[in-house]
Amino acid sequence: MSEPRPAPDPRDTAPTPRRMKPAPLLFEPPEAVADPEHFFDLESMEDPRELLSRATELALAFRAAADRATEFQALAAAQLADPKRFDRLPLSVLAERAEWTEDYAQKMIEFGRSLMRDGDPLLGDNG
Repeated sequence: MSEPRPAPDPRDTAPTPRRMKPAPLLFEPPEAVADPEHFFDLESMEDPRELLSRATELALAFRAAADRATEFQALAAAQLADPKRFDRLPLSVLAERAEWTEDYAQKMIEFGRSLMRDGDPLLGDNG
């Protein structure tokens, strides 16, 4: 099992290297979700090579999804903290909604602003 990675530091301006294309995250059937031992059919794989390959694909896919979600969190935080918005959220409220500390919320706002300023292609036309 791989070690969990911390969320990327919003102050890091170096572009993150893109790895191989991750496996698609498909929704599992409801009956599979109800079974706590079921996880993307990994438990039924008998060949350890196949298990390692598929588990690695899933780990990469989840990491990519988490990285992408973090970018969208930062973008939303920057938009919600924009002083030009009439419905701007105070830092404390934004931090509470996202379950962050105020310091981390400020860093995420700065990260989101940098994504918008740089016109990050992953975020579409938001930049």
